[in-house]
Amino acid sequence: MSLHIQNLHATLDDGTEILKGVSLDIPKGQVHAIMGPNGSGKSTLSKVIAGHDSYLVTGGSVTLDGQEIFPLSTDERSRAGIFLAFQYPSEVPGVSNANFIRAALQARLPKGEDIDAVAYYKNLYVKMDLLEIDRKFTARAVNEGFSGGEKKRNEILQLMMLEPKYAILDETDSGLDIDALKIVAHGVNAMRSPERGFLVITHYQRLLDYIKPDYVHVMADGRIVRSGGPELAHELEQHGYDFLKEPSLA
Repeated sequence: MSLHIQNLHATLDDGTEILKGVSLDIPKGQVHAIMGPNGSGKSTLSKVIAGHDSYLVTGGSVTLDGQEIFPLSTDERSRAGIFLAFQYPSEVPGVSNANFIRAALQARLPKGEDIDAVAYYKNLYVKMDLLEIDRKFTARAVNEGFSGGEKKRNEILQLMMLEPKYAILDETDSGLDIDALKIVAHGVNAMRSPERGFLVITHYQRLLDYIKPDYVHVMADGRIVRSGGPELAHELEQHGYDFLKEPSLA
């Protein structure tokens, strides 16, 4: 069982090609990291998988445990088990954190079943404590007035509560200081499981010091141009992306 991406091509609405044949397999139980320079297509890949309407898929496929996802709406993909933590989490004014997460969980239950409120809040508080989120945040509107670090921790709280099959983290480390980075990584590591796969998108080695990947892939110009073990991230940190231009390494 895996999130399988095969020869994926995608363009912007204006026809600009961003993804130019991406192939990647993320089995359950593994953490795969994608690194690459700005404009290489990393965030586009995450948004195409999630169903963002700014992109048009022009070729290839993505399957989730054998099910083709492109016929599914964004909501249906989420319910099927895909979770995307955004680089820039959106604010949802007027909707409290507790009600937002509860509604998402309720939507995943069979018709006629309801969430047990006592069990829900008990579980929510355990996760909030692990992420060092003040319990008063349950009553605050989703991400409204939150700092960058608070928004990122709130994204991981949603991940921990929804327990998806596959989690995509799009530059979750962006804007985090070292303490917030450690807390976010702790939450992600607590979710690692043989029943869950991760795709971690980042520019920097520092995140991968705390979330140890099984495989690292380098993306450039809309394609995966190199794959390897965790040591590949250290090579990139040491030499930058220019070393990939050498014929023997590209």
